[in-house]
Amino acid sequence: MDTLKGQYPLQLLCDVLSISRSCYYEWKKEKTYQPNPDSKRLEEQIVSVFKENRRRYGTRRILKALNQEGVKTSVFKIRKTMLKNGLKAIQPRSFVPKTTDSRHPYLISPNVYKQRGFPGKINETWVGDITYIPMADGSFRYLSVWMDLYSRKIVGWEEQDHMKESLVITSLKKALKGRPIPEGMIIHSDRGGQYAGTKFRQLINKHKLIQSMSDADNPYDNAHMESYFGRFKAELMEGGAFESAEDSRTEIFEYIEMYYNPKRLHSSLGYLSPNAFEQKLAT
Repeated sequence: MDTLKGQYPLQLLCDVLSISRSCYYEWKKEKTYQPNPDSKRLEEQIVSVFKENRRRYGTRRILKALNQEGVKTSVFKIRKTMLKNGLKAIQPRSFVPKTTDSRHPYLISPNVYKQRGFPGKINETWVGDITYIPMADGSFRYLSVWMDLYSRKIVGWEEQDHMKESLVITSLKKALKGRPIPEGMIIHSDRGGQYAGTKFRQLINKHKLIQSMSDADNPYDNAHMESYFGRFKAELMEGGAFESAEDSRTEIFEYIEMYYNPKRLHSSLGYLSPNAFEQKLAT
């Protein structure tokens, strides 16, 4: 068409070929377009952040991660790149409240956390919970976790093939070893028998901590842990199961100690990881 443009009016050529003038100009633009090296580099950086975080970051977290590296872009450009490359972040299931079976002979501690409200510093309130880990053979293992509610850091965890009282005792002992523990720190959980047992309470009393339990039939009291486990299973397991206990423990270690605590950005922490947030508080 370009070869004939000097001999015939452009509109006549468009009419003969049954195309509009705008289509012609779009074709010319596409023909002469040269990719911007900076745009290509940005696309590579977006894809790299997405893959490094194993599909766990959506547009806003990718934006914050790039900003922290000095890369300026926008949510629109990130979304466009993700669509172009077929990238879709993992979406955790919505938090569905569940009640805890508190049919045990032990005493129920008052909800001190609810009385005092959200903590204003680290090591003021820890929250704990247990979740099941599905195995390929149809069995389950169980993970007990303790989170510092202020920094969202996982301060202690233990994974075993049972969910007895010793599971939560071991995970709490690990947490207590790794942190300076102020007297009167709140240890909050649901009303499960593991947390109401005599030996668990002895451990709390030994360190002069305050036990707190959720109100009856109100799992929202421990919603932060429920939310964590929802994302944990979505991001780590994606609906699958582990082949062996060794695989389970290794993957959980890598997720918590090598990804979640040091790397995962939290909107509630100003898009810092739990470790970075605590380091910032210390400076």
